[in-house]
Amino acid sequence: MIVIEDLATRPGLREPALALGGVGGEFLQHDPAGLLAKSSHLAARWPEYFLILLEDDVPVARAAAVPVGFPTAERPELPDHGWDAALLWAAEDLMSTRETNTLIALEVMVAPGRRGGGLATKALEALRKRAWETGMRKLVVPVRPAGKEHSPALSFEDYIARRRPDGLPEDPWLRTHERLGARFAKVAPFAMTVTGTFAQWKAWTGVELRDGLTAVPGGIAPVLASSALDLGVYVEPNVWLEHLVVQPGTC
Repeated sequence: MIVIEDLATRPGLREPALALGGVGGEFLQHDPAGLLAKSSHLAARWPEYFLILLEDDVPVARAAAVPVGFPTAERPELPDHGWDAALLWAAEDLMSTRETNTLIALEVMVAPGRRGGGLATKALEALRKRAWETGMRKLVVPVRPAGKEHSPALSFEDYIARRRPDGLPEDPWLRTHERLGARFAKVAPFAMTVTGTFAQWKAWTGVELRDGLTAVPGGIAPVLASSALDLGVYVEPNVWLEHLVVQPGTC
């Protein structure tokens, strides 16, 4: 049986929940905005939005989100900079008096040996329930379609448009969201950005960059590199999806 707790009531679950690991290649840990979104920071500042799924009191998945004010006059639509901008919004609102009314999911992590068993769906449902419980109007997610890593030559737009015979997205993570009723809002073309020297990219990925585009393990976009500048830039697109927040048990 799966039990869902949060760090506000079970702070002792913090370290075992963080031990579940992270998403994507190691290089994603070097996104400057991501320094704000380290799981440990989220756990400390917004423990009520850091949820842990337990089986026999052992963490098997976690989900983390941040509250923001959206939409507002200054924020009429979801940002092109996706995940990065979500963190900046949350930090800005934390330092201001802006009312928060929308929950942005930043991560859903399932234990490696438990993926594909429906835990990600349970985690998303738990975040949606928490959004309702805390008076949020929306739950929005900058979705990282991880399956894109296996189709490096395909454009992002073509990849997310791919559908199975049953009409659902071919990408499993997009499919999970759509099955829960999420609607497409927009593409975030600049959701995450990582820059580094050729030596740094070699250390992060084990790959020697070359001038032009280079695919790297754990990436859903190539790295654009210049040996003359000793610079490699990774810009990752995501997909903004919006979930309807309703009272649990209602349609």
